[in-house]
Amino acid sequence: MISPDDYIQTRLAQYQNWYDSKAVRMKALHLRLRSVSVIGGALVPALVNIDVPYINVVTTIVSLVVVILVSLESVFHYREQWKNYRSTEQLLGHERIYFMTRCGAYEGLNDQDAFRRLVERVESAIAAENASTLTTMTLAGQVTDDHLRATP
Repeated sequence: MISPDDYIQTRLAQYQNWYDSKAVRMKALHLRLRSVSVIGGALVPALVNIDVPYINVVTTIVSLVVVILVSLESVFHYREQWKNYRSTEQLLGHERIYFMTRCGAYEGLNDQDAFRRLVERVESAIAAENASTLTTMTLAGQVTDDHLRATP
């Protein structure tokens, strides 16, 4: 049987760190795509009104970049992934603190029962996040073996 300290360090902390790094990455991707598409979208009307050589080509390229970036966001759902990962990371952190302080769902429980409840709640949160991500990615047609292998 695994001890509470081992579980917290090897499983809970590992997943919390993984979700944190994925949330940071998805947020950065989402914000980059949105920023470039918003700036590009704002530039197009201005470019249309400028009379310089090759401006039609530049305007077309900027327009295409905006469409591609907006389309990529609708395919990969970086915003939804960021929110899923961040909320799960936060939930795991709360569970850890509640368990260690015997608050909330852990109040009044003996050590063994509290540990059992921690494992059940953490594993349930991990399973729920996996299901949510798979649903999001399946709707977009993007579930791959790489994604399934990426979770720790």
